[in-house]
Order: sequence, then structure tokens, then C-alpha cells
Amino acid sequence: MTPLDPTDRVRDLHARMTLEEKLAQLVGYWVDKGDEVVAPMAGELGNSTSYQEATEHGLGQLTRVYGTRPVDPAERAAWLWGEQRRLVEQTRLGIPALVHEECLTGLAAWKAATFPTPLAWGASFDPGLVERMAALIGGSMRELGIHQGLAPVLDVIRDPRWGRVDECIAEDPYVVGTIGTAYVRGLQSSGVHATLKHFVGYSASQAGRNHAPVHAGTREVRDVLLPPFEMAVRDGGVRSVMNSYAEIDGVPVGANAEYLTGVLRDEWGFDGVVVSDYFSVDFLRTMHAVAADRGEAAELALAAGIDVELPTGDAFLEPLAARVRAGLTDEALVDQAVLRVLAQKEELGLLDETFAEPPTSIDLDTPEHRAIARELAEESVVLLTNGGLLPLDTRPATRRIAVLGPNADAPEALMGCYSFANHVLAHHPEVPLGFEIPSLLKAVTAEFPHAAITHVRGCDVEGDDRSGFAHAVEAAEAADVAIVVVGDRAGLFGRGTVGEGNDVESLDLPGVQRELVQAVVRTGTPVVMVVLSGRPYALDWAVGGDRTDDGAPAAVLQAFFPGEEGGAAIASVLSGRVSPSGRLPVSLPRSAGAQPYSYLHPRLGGPTEITSADSTPTLPFGHGLTYTAFEHDGLEVEAEVAAGDAFTATVRVRNTGDRAGTDVVQLYGHDVSASVTRPVAQLLGYQRVELEAGEEAVVRFTVPSTRLAFTDRRFRRIVEPGAVDLWVGASCADRATTATVVVTGDVHEVTPDHERFVGVSIERESVEGLALDEAVSGLV
Repeated sequence: MTPLDPTDRVRDLHARMTLEEKLAQLVGYWVDKGDEVVAPMAGELGNSTSYQEATEHGLGQLTRVYGTRPVDPAERAAWLWGEQRRLVEQTRLGIPALVHEECLTGLAAWKAATFPTPLAWGASFDPGLVERMAALIGGSMRELGIHQGLAPVLDVIRDPRWGRVDECIAEDPYVVGTIGTAYVRGLQSSGVHATLKHFVGYSASQAGRNHAPVHAGTREVRDVLLPPFEMAVRDGGVRSVMNSYAEIDGVPVGANAEYLTGVLRDEWGFDGVVVSDYFSVDFLRTMHAVAADRGEAAELALAAGIDVELPTGDAFLEPLAARVRAGLTDEALVDQAVLRVLAQKEELGLLDETFAEPPTSIDLDTPEHRAIARELAEESVVLLTNGGLLPLDTRPATRRIAVLGPNADAPEALMGCYSFANHVLAHHPEVPLGFEIPSLLKAVTAEFPHAAITHVRGCDVEGDDRSGFAHAVEAAEAADVAIVVVGDRAGLFGRGTVGEGNDVESLDLPGVQRELVQAVVRTGTPVVMVVLSGRPYALDWAVGGDRTDDGAPAAVLQAFFPGEEGGAAIASVLSGRVSPSGRLPVSLPRSAGAQPYSYLHPRLGGPTEITSADSTPTLPFGHGLTYTAFEHDGLEVEAEVAAGDAFTATVRVRNTGDRAGTDVVQLYGHDVSASVTRPVAQLLGYQRVELEAGEEAVVRFTVPSTRLAFTDRRFRRIVEPGAVDLWVGASCADRATTATVVVTGDVHEVTPDHERFVGVSIERESVEGLALDEAVSGLV
């Protein structure tokens, strides 16, 4: 990727601009900003002038015109087309505004489809499906005149106590990078620019606290936190990036040219637009205290590489104008950003739009949307344990099922923090959802039409009210099986148990939900526990070594906010109509005290004989059961590979059970000896493989040796010669079949032009016994 020079048209527009017209292109305006808090400090900041005054000289962006309050899409589109015509016809230069919206779990607008949260994308291990989902989201956005989506989140999970974990994809940077890049490609295929969030370091905050300082060293930043962004920039061609709120080693990212310019533009060749996270320019003054006033904050941000201030122009308008006029800030900084913004608008076709006819017939939740939402939800359900209870038999007409727990009949428990329902409609309880989202209770009732279904909440998600326990126990005692649905309620800044600003000190299930589950288990009725959550919880009592006969359910399903079709997806897994195929994209933690934890730890980052504290997770990264069984054997690898070249690893996977299922084949590696400490396990490649009962296939991974790269003591990204242990198994902790490859030659320095993706192909036996080659995208 090489930076693009502005076209003659862009240069001509820029040459005719006054300072006021330039600055107007570098800010957003939040037309619908009200008292509802949907962003940090939103109640204290933003919109210092009226809308008419703010658009006198044009406008860079319109902030969330569909996604701030419930508005009818067709009526709002008519308003938007009119406003765009006004900007074209009544401002001196006639430049339309770019419109941006949130789109993390689907377009965040009233009546739009709500898809599974990103943590569920990670659990699916299916980049191709995520790309298809993103293309649908982008199509809805483009139809409504939206040009830029504020997604995906590429923060690598470092601590599950952080409230924004449900917005993240995984704790492994390669999974984050492959799936995040797929999302970028899908969204941008529909003509909408994706925006990477949050560049960089946000998820590595101290003790999992939102906006807390980040103490990551350069090597952790470059080897763990940056690679997903590089993949989305270099391989996904993303057009927009948003800065992180974080400070890294005392320097706020919003004022850090080393990352926003040095890495992003100079190393990777990014030629798009960098937008500020909401209010983060002013945060340089109010939160980080590295700027004395808003004008200085604006200069720091511009100089670092931020082009556009969102959601409003608190710093980039009058405060910055005053500094430029006083000769304190070089106008060349402004010019650089304006040229990028105009180039983006030209690329999106905005400079040629007439906005003649707004759309009138709008469907944001079509059958195609729902089909993709259902497929992704089904693929993301993770079966943590199963003592033989699942799948439930749907045949007996006399079966009695008790569906219990605070999340059983709560559609909002199926959606993440950035869903429109939980993000915005929570402030408008009088407004209907605007789309269908059956609760798990309703889905189970439909899935088991001949069963007698009873329902009791038992308790709330939060609080210590146990008054409903007795009724729940009574219902369980009268049932053949009890399904207890527990977990989270997503919200923002203290509203809910997970989501932006909802960080926690404990990783126990909120409230008294564990006590409810154990009270039901003690009835002797077989229990399935379903966890609907936005983070992994410490469930050792239910699935790990601390299980007891009177306190552990017979089976546990984990679903990370599976969206509008999530209830139906879980019900189909319970019945066995769908075999579970999700895998944990994040380790299931032992306790809050063991955090931060990542499976990507060096030897001394895990349990050893020299510490009494055990950080071993309850269940490892990559874990997930199915209704069949898979066997991995015969891992074969070339004996040697030259540093900088690629090697091939093949493994045989066999369905040894009596029904069809999907395996997620996981190839791991460990650098035996290196010049810096290396993780005890690192995912190198993965692939979903569907197999019929008794069927087998050979999965071939083509692994660029750059997958073994790390940052050396001179802070170069290198591939170092030496032995590497490889294995394939059911998780990072399972070495079902092993091999070793030796990297030979001299130390090889890695550049952004090197391959980052592992190629995969599958050879399986056809019904006639002939070998069939199945080419798989190199995005895994």
C-alpha cells in the first residue's frame, strides 16, 4: 500500500478554502445529542453552537443521525437527504457531510437487525461468515446514506474484568486479525468505510479499568496489540482508524505521533482518515492533562495524526482557529488533514451526489439478515461441559421442562452493549424494539412443542433478592429437566453488568445467580445451565475441578450475546437439531485474582513450582465440545524451513462419533528457545471442518514463517532460527498430535510486505472414495 496523492479536484477545492471552511471539514456535529449518556462525558461536552451556525461554512461529518434516538428510518432518510441538499446548494463550496454510525452488532438504528456480538464472532472461528454479515450491515447503511461505520473493534482481550470485552473478538491477535479483517472487507464491499477501534492499547488498561493507564512495553504492543490492526490495514484495505482513549507509558495515544503517524502511516502506508474517539481530543486537556487548553489539545492531536474530531468540534473549531490566527499552530497541519478528508469524500462518491430522491421503502431486518444472524449465532454457541444430558430428546410428549433464571425470558439479554436496544432504547422504554427477538423461553417453547413448559425467574441478574428461589426449586422438582439461564445484562456506565464503563472487581456471576443454579441442582432434576454473557465468568464450580455433586449442572452452554436469533439458535442446540461448534475465543478464568491472564504467556506467566498462586484457567482458549467426537493424528511438517519462507503442516481429522459435526482444527506452535521469552503456546492457524459420522479429512496449513515473528531486543520484527514445537488439538492445552520444524538460516527481518495469513486447504474422501480438494480462503 502506498499513499495516494490528492486528485486535482481535491487540490482545487482545498485551494479555495478559507480557514473556517477547512476547520468545518474536520469536525462532526451531533444533531440529536440530548441528555442520554451514550458516550463518556457526553453530558458535559459537545455542540457549543447551533446546528445552523455549525454548518455555515460546511460540515465534515454528521454524528449518528439514526443512532442517537429512535427515529423512523424512512422519515430520517428524507430529513438527511434534505440536509445534504442544503449543504450542496447553500454553502459556498457545496460539499456534503459524511455520515457515520455505530455498527458493531449491526447498524445501530431503530428497526435494524441485531447480530451476535464480536465475542460471538470469535467463538465461531468463521471469518467468511462474519464477512457476509458485514456486507449486509454495509448494505443497510449505504441505503440510508451512511458512509462510515465505527467498527470493528480490534482490541485484543487482556483482562475479562474490562467492561468492553463483549465488543472484542478474542484474546488471540491472529483470531482478532483474521475475523476483524473479514469484517472490514465485508463492510467496505458495500461502499461503506470501516473504522478500526481502538488504535491502540485500550484493552490492556490497568486492572481492566476503563480509560486506565496502560503499562504495556513496546514488545507487547508490537507483538500482541498491533498485529490485528496491521492485518486490517495492509490486507483489508481499511479506510478509517479511530484512536484509543488510552495512555501508554504516560503518553496518550491521541497525542502520540509514534503510533498514529510513525506506525500507521509511515510503516504500514495507511492513506485513509484518522478520526478521534468521542471527545478524546478534549480529554487531552481534561483527563490526561497534557494540554493546557482546547487549542493546545487540538494541535497535539493534529500533529500526532488525528484528522477529524468526533463527535463535535469542541477543540478543532474556535480554539484551533485562534491558535492558527495567532501563529501558534502551523496551518499546514490543518491542510494535511483537510486534504485527507476531501479525498475520502471523493472516494465515497460524495462530491458527485445530488441527493435527489431519498429511499422510501426500507427494510433493515430482511429474511437474509435473520438467516445470517441465525447461522452465526448457531456457530458461536460453546458447549463447555456435557455429562450426557444434551441433546435433549424432543420426542416424549410428556416431557416437562422448567425454564428458569433471570435471562430466560429477557430478549435484552441476547444483545450486547452496542446494540441499539441496549445502547439507546434503554433510555426510551416507551418505544417498542422495532424487530423480532424471541427470548430463549419462547424459543424453547417453539423447539419443544409437545413439552409442558414452566417458567420462573428465580432472581434478578443483579441484587441479592432470593425470594424467588423457592418457586424456582418447586418448578424444577416437578420437571424432567431444568434449563437455568443466567449471565449478564449489557449497558453503559453503571447501567448493567457488562459494557462500556461497566468494569468489575469480581468474575463471579452477578448477584445471587450461582446460588439459584445450585439450589436447582440440589433438587436432583438434571440441569442445563445456559450463560448469556458479554464476558467469560469464573465457573469452576460448574465446569471445573471444584464441581460437587450438589452444586454442578449436568451440562453448561456458553453464549456470548448471540443477537436477535440467539434464542432460537440456543434452543436448536439444546434439542440437537444443531450440533454445537463454537470454541472459547478467550480463556474461561479461574478467578478475578488470576487476572490479567492470557494463554499467550511465557513459562513464568503461568503456574510454576515457585509460586503458590495458580493462574491456570478453568477451561483453556479454544475449548468447546460437540455432540460427536473428533480425533486428530498424523501431524506432518517439513523438517526445515528457511527464515522468511513458508512451511506446510498437514493433519488428519476424523469424526469418530455417530453423527455429523463441525471441528475447529487448531494448529499451535512454541518457540523452544529464543532471544526473548516466548509464549508457551501460540495459535498459528485454524479452520472449521464439517464432517459426517465416520468421515475424515486432511487439513493442510501453509504457514508463513512470519507467523513465528517477534520483536527482538533492538525492537526489530524478526524470524529467528531455531526449533519450533507444533501441535494440533482440541484447545491450546491439548497436544493430540505433535511435530517439530526447524527454522534455518540467518535472522530474517519482517516488513509490512510479508505474508500475514495462513493458507488452508482440505482434502476429504468423497462418498465414492475419491480424494477431493477443497480450497479454503487464506484468511485463516
